Amino acid sequence: MKINSVRIYKGTTFEVEIDNEKKIYLHADIIADFGVREGIELERPELRKIIYASNFRRAYQYALYCLDYRDYSAKEMLDKLVKTYKNENLCQAVVKKLEECGIISDERYAEKLARRFVEGKKYGLKRAKREIILKGIGEYIAEDALQIYNERFPENLAYLISTKYVRLLTDKEDRKSIEKVKNSLVRYGYGYDEINHAVKEYFDCQED
Repeated sequence: MKINSVRIYKGTTFEVEIDNEKKIYLHADIIADFGVREGIELERPELRKIIYASNFRRAYQYALYCLDYRDYSAKEMLDKLVKTYKNENLCQAVVKKLEECGIISDERYAEKLARRFVEGKKYGLKRAKREIILKGIGEYIAEDALQIYNERFPENLAYLISTKYVRLLTDKEDRKSIEKVKNSLVRYGYGYDEINHAVKEYFDCQED
C-alpha cells in the first residue's frame, strides 16, 4: 500500500491518504515515530501497527483528560474507555500503562474514598466498604483502606446520634422514634449491636 499524501488536517492532526481511497488521521507524534511520509510503501501489518499506536495514543490522552476532572479506579477507567473505543485489549493496555506510571492507583483512590466516606459522610464500616467496592475497587484493597478508621467508627456513630438524630431521642420509652433512628443508622452502614450500644450509652449520658 502506498501513501499518496500527508496533509495537515487540524492542529497537530494529519490526514494520510492511502492508495488514493483510504484516509486515516494521525497525530504528529505518530507521523514522526513511524516515519510516515508521502510516497512510501507500507505492508498491511505495519499499517495495523500504526493504526493501533494512533488509537492507543488517542485513548491514553482521553484517559488523562478524564483524570483531570476526577479520580478513577482501574475498572472504572477500563469501562469508560471500552464504552468509547470498543477495543477491550487496547483499553486494557492503556489502563496498564496508567497504572505502571502511577497515574491510576486503586490503593491511593481507595484511601481517598475511605477518607471521604468516613470523615466526611460519617458512614459505618459496611456502607463505606460497599461504596468503595462500587467504584470498582477490590474488596481487600477497600478493607485495607478502611482499617485505620476502626476507632473512628464509634466516634462517628456517637456524633450522628447526638447531632443528626438528637431531636428523635428525647424519650427512651419512645420506641417508635428510637427504631426510626436505628433503621437510619443501619442504612449508614452500622451494625445493630454497635447501634444498640451507642443509643443506650447516649441515654445513659443524658440521665447522668
